[in-house]
Amino acid sequence: MTLDDLHRWEAGAGDISALLLATSLDAMMTTAQALTVEGHGARVTYSRKVFIPLTKLCRDVCHYCTFATTPAQAGDAYLNREQVLAIARAGVAAGCREALFTLGDRPEDRYGAAREALARLGHASTLSYLAEMAELVLKETGLLPHLNPGLMDAADYALLRPHAASMGIMLESSADRLCARGGPHFGSPDKEPARRLATIAEAGRAKVPFTTGLLIGIGDTRDEQVEALVAIRDLHRQYGHIQEVIIQNFRAKPGTRMADHTEPALDDHLWAIAAARLILGPEMTIQAPPNLHDQVDLAPLIRAGVNDWGGVSPVTPDHVNPEAPWPHLETLAQATRAAGRTLAQRLAIGPRYALAARDWAAPAVATNILRAIDGRGLPKPDDWAAGHGDAAPALTGGDAGQASVSVQAILRDAEAGMRLSERNIVTLFDAEGHDLAAIVAQADRLRQESVGETLTYAVNRNINYTNICLYKCGFCAFSKGSTKAMRGPAYRLDYAEVGRRAAEAWNRGATEVCLQGGIHPDYDGNTYLAVLKAVRDAAPDIHIHAFSPLEVTHGAQTLGLPLEDYLARLKAAGLSTLPGTAAEILDPEIRALICPDKVSADEWIEVMRVAHGIGLRSTATIMFGHVEGYRHWARHLLRIRALQEQTGGFTEFVPLPFVHMEAPIWRKGLARSGPSYREAVLMHAIARIVLHPLIPNIQVSWVKMGPEGAAAILNAGANDMGGTLMDESITRAAGGVNGQEFGPAEMRALAASVGRPVRQRTTLYEPVLPRQTHITESL
Repeated sequence: MTLDDLHRWEAGAGDISALLLATSLDAMMTTAQALTVEGHGARVTYSRKVFIPLTKLCRDVCHYCTFATTPAQAGDAYLNREQVLAIARAGVAAGCREALFTLGDRPEDRYGAAREALARLGHASTLSYLAEMAELVLKETGLLPHLNPGLMDAADYALLRPHAASMGIMLESSADRLCARGGPHFGSPDKEPARRLATIAEAGRAKVPFTTGLLIGIGDTRDEQVEALVAIRDLHRQYGHIQEVIIQNFRAKPGTRMADHTEPALDDHLWAIAAARLILGPEMTIQAPPNLHDQVDLAPLIRAGVNDWGGVSPVTPDHVNPEAPWPHLETLAQATRAAGRTLAQRLAIGPRYALAARDWAAPAVATNILRAIDGRGLPKPDDWAAGHGDAAPALTGGDAGQASVSVQAILRDAEAGMRLSERNIVTLFDAEGHDLAAIVAQADRLRQESVGETLTYAVNRNINYTNICLYKCGFCAFSKGSTKAMRGPAYRLDYAEVGRRAAEAWNRGATEVCLQGGIHPDYDGNTYLAVLKAVRDAAPDIHIHAFSPLEVTHGAQTLGLPLEDYLARLKAAGLSTLPGTAAEILDPEIRALICPDKVSADEWIEVMRVAHGIGLRSTATIMFGHVEGYRHWARHLLRIRALQEQTGGFTEFVPLPFVHMEAPIWRKGLARSGPSYREAVLMHAIARIVLHPLIPNIQVSWVKMGPEGAAAILNAGANDMGGTLMDESITRAAGGVNGQEFGPAEMRALAASVGRPVRQRTTLYEPVLPRQTHITESL
């Protein structure tokens, strides 16, 4: 058995302990560090929190604790509502996202003063009052509560889970002997290992993201530490709920019975951390408190397997270790950088659980979590949202020349035109700092090599002929389920109006009309043929860019025709190209959530394959930032690339950031609030890199990104600014505020803002004939 496979081993604690005790600390740390990087990359997380000590009374008498006190010393037995809210609001003002509730274990069982205080507060138990305060903080401030209330059973979890993002209890040790007379847990019934393990198991059954860990140096042996870690491992294997494991070093505190007890040496702490990483594997989050060591010791902790510093508060002290102030965040960031890692903020709930919040949190809590995070499960660093009209935030500066070795290797492969793996693409999407700068620089360089410096745009008009639709796509705020007005009136344009709008677009200088709409219950394949006739009769020379694969499939099925035959009819009737919409995310896992009754990913690909085969070219899109993850983005890009390798039929790739404001799936609390700005920039840049050299044109949507965001992306791999649109309505229906039209003058101004030449193009990226150029210039 090798160390890097130890986490897969089914052996018991004795065999594992024998292996580790026979291994040098340096060898353990080397393997632990490799596993940590495998599971978490270069990122070390922390939670910006406030510490709310709801009560310092406790029925236990742990011999090392200065947190618990007596009624005579405590003053008020519990913080009141106003005190709790004051701490929470101070945290919000300081940028915190977590409210850590720490309290003694069921003090009402020991102290009459606690029972009397609870009665005055209208509660029979500490946990009942905790539930009320957690609910209050969540509703009034938006901080996500993490609860550490001690032993809990199924009823307790049912009471608290609706108001908490996560909970925790330290196992501390699995050694019963520490509860015997003379031991640190004597007289503390809640520290009995079997009872604490039962609490952790019950959390798994209750689907609570859970934090636990060890307190080393209180008289425990390394064998016992391994025994405790194996017990945690086995519970996590059974329930999958342990989000992080803390390896905390004992600190002797004056005034306690263990004031003279020897503190563990740094090597002891490093051994326990490395053992935790080796036993629990690469994906587990291993935490060590950064305030219990000198700054110089933090780098070794990282090398031993730490990837999280836990909660750090800019507002409140560490009430459990008051002698050890929290490090300033910049100091912590510097120490993390010194170890070759980067510091990133997280929520009270770990990233993997945050991404799956619908499974791991109560609905109201899950909504708050999902709306706060990006595709990594980490909090979005700013309030920018696609379509919202926000100023584009500045991305953290980085030096492309200092990118990580792994990202540099991926970029070299991509520049050589190699097909990247899903895993490598995910690595690119996770980039920050120097790595992000390197990705953007390469995307911009590939853009210049592929299409030069000149930016392009099309003069076109959107004609959305109906918003009545049989389908129930969760992201769509444009469609209406019937003729009833929902989020605005339902409508259906007649053929004459479609033709009139096409003729008007031609007369205003448009070279293209883009035709799409809902799947009206009365529509069949003849409807789309009639729409084409109406446009062609009204504007014979205009380019008709029309009908997503969903509409094509609907039309073919209603006429009982094979795709190839129906597409041929559309082409003969005047169809010029197809828009690549309805792609959303080309992965069945995600389509089952956002558009389960829509064309499948395979069906979308097949429509495009057939269309390309009969000479109809198309665009390709991705709609991102809702319920999917980076692996789904990677799969989508790879499917687009694979089809392009076969057909060469895609003219451009268009990333479409999810505009969340009016989207049903977001309003129901089931989706994220669109991509972060970092993710939006990366999507365009990575699309350029992954699709190189097969798809030459990457388009940025001014409707989604706004002019300022679009300008930044024109320096990150994009070369096309899309169409002027004239009547944009789909993003507007979703709450977008960036306008319905962005004319040639605005396009030229946007190009000038990034110092690049610009030209008008046709749908197929050909030069525009003089007639259209003349009319366009006069608009």
